[in-house]
Amino acid sequence: MTNIERKLKDLPEKPGVYIMKDRSGNIIYVGKAKILPRRVTQYFRSSPKPVKVEAMVANVADFDYIVTLSEADALVLEATLIKKHMPRYNILLKDDKGQGSYVRIDHKEEYPNIEITRHPKKDGAKYYGPFGGNITAKAMAQVIKIVYGVRTCSRKMSVKRECLDWHLGLCLAPCTKKITAIDYKQAVKKAGEFLGGKTQEAERIITEKMTTASNDMDFERAIEYRELLSMIKKLGSRTLANVNIVEADFFAYVTDGSRSAISVIPVRGNKLMGIRSYPTSDASESGDALSSFIVQYYSSAPVPSEVYLNVDMDVQPLSAVLTEKRGATATARIPIKGQKRDIIKMAEENAVECMEKSADKEDRERERTLGACDMLCKALGIPSARRIECYDISHISGTDKVASGVCFINGSKASAEYRRYRIKTVEGNDDFHCMAEVLSRRFRHAKEGDEKFVELPDLIVIDGGKGQLHSAYDVMKEAGFDLPMVGLAKREEEIFTTTSAQPIILSRDSVALKLLQRVRDEAHRFAITYHRSKRLKRINTELIKIKGIGEKKSKLLLKAYGSLDKIKQLPLEALESTAGMDKSSALAVYEYFHPTD
Repeated sequence: MTNIERKLKDLPEKPGVYIMKDRSGNIIYVGKAKILPRRVTQYFRSSPKPVKVEAMVANVADFDYIVTLSEADALVLEATLIKKHMPRYNILLKDDKGQGSYVRIDHKEEYPNIEITRHPKKDGAKYYGPFGGNITAKAMAQVIKIVYGVRTCSRKMSVKRECLDWHLGLCLAPCTKKITAIDYKQAVKKAGEFLGGKTQEAERIITEKMTTASNDMDFERAIEYRELLSMIKKLGSRTLANVNIVEADFFAYVTDGSRSAISVIPVRGNKLMGIRSYPTSDASESGDALSSFIVQYYSSAPVPSEVYLNVDMDVQPLSAVLTEKRGATATARIPIKGQKRDIIKMAEENAVECMEKSADKEDRERERTLGACDMLCKALGIPSARRIECYDISHISGTDKVASGVCFINGSKASAEYRRYRIKTVEGNDDFHCMAEVLSRRFRHAKEGDEKFVELPDLIVIDGGKGQLHSAYDVMKEAGFDLPMVGLAKREEEIFTTTSAQPIILSRDSVALKLLQRVRDEAHRFAITYHRSKRLKRINTELIKIKGIGEKKSKLLLKAYGSLDKIKQLPLEALESTAGMDKSSALAVYEYFHPTD
């Protein structure tokens, strides 16, 4: 009896999360189950299976499970583990850029302002949106400035002068009491109604302004108004008839067995806000895939009162999770007929189109990421390249020494796993000892059980040739670890290993080599960025020691001349002619670096 068969017999009749692993122990899939044995045994005993499920099961060598109190708890835990481990066969909603932006107004403030954000919070403010596509949050904010004069700045309410927006007629200037709090609140209320779907007044005012600008031959301004008017009309044309939907999101999942896609249609104030589609390749059943996606989606988006789905499933666990996230009742439903069903059909059509269009793009992306990992394993003779870490040193002649540690998972950047190191023990220009310090610290943290370092890489990449590689490898061995490690030399892009005296030469077109290059270049970029920030901070600290030079003038000098050495060599006349510097400040800088006897 295999280990998997023994574990299948021991599965408890309870809800929970199951974690599939490959031969190297890497987590390749995370799923949730209402009853663990019923769900998990399907992967190994039922047949036939969808292509994407077959591909995942073929790579499973072991699995673990975590029992939860309810299916809702399992759904939340599943999303947490997916975000943490980025499994190969799960839906990965990596960022929120595709989810649109929101307009934020805190109506509790005496003089609220307009803000644009991608990261709504539970702070008591009202978030309008999401906006995206040809109806952007930025354009909506511009309409509000033009029509209602609501401020978009974060100025204090006790300044002496109005800003340029007031002079241009784009702000009511509550900061200088040009308007009463009551009247300003009325303007904010109208702005909120516009964002909620009442567009008639805004359309009328923008039309009037466009006509006036055209009559005054201010054609550039007239074109700007025309574009905003077009956007407002598009928003107005999306009004739904014979239905009352205050706020709801409609999700549709489609699949052809090997690929899949999900489309989302937000409806706010009876208006379709714009369709967003996401290609996926999750190895789940339709209901599990969709519920997993929805929980990830609402990790960075406000939960509406209603969520509609196209997949027949038990919606109670999902409703419980969404209610918890929202802090008020949120209900998941499956519409059977009527206009809500029509919206779901529209989402399905868009999901199908997304799935078909993304097929070639997905294949190319898979080749440069997961495919490159597989080819790298074959080229290096290692069991896995799922997690790759690369380290690089950056300094100028031994000063401001820093190092970077970047991480790629399944061939893609895992920015949350990046680490920065300030070199503490090495004097002078000595890259070998700098690398030794960095790796010693990385593996010491792993030994101590630090959760940020406890997951070990499948492959370590060192920026350098044979000498740098073997020096780094000795440090790792001394720390008690023996992981695959290679060095990538820049000139000929030779790959040096610890198991052969001869380098591995891959074709310049090899996706495996290109992956290593991306990893190496990203480590170099991250190290240089940290080095520059540290160097500029040191220079800035030196400059603000000068009497009369604060943060602002220090930054002006650094922006103009780039380095402390150049600033030291400047004649007084050059310092005086620098933008933002007055004569007394210029003289103070000059005398600081040219003290008289």
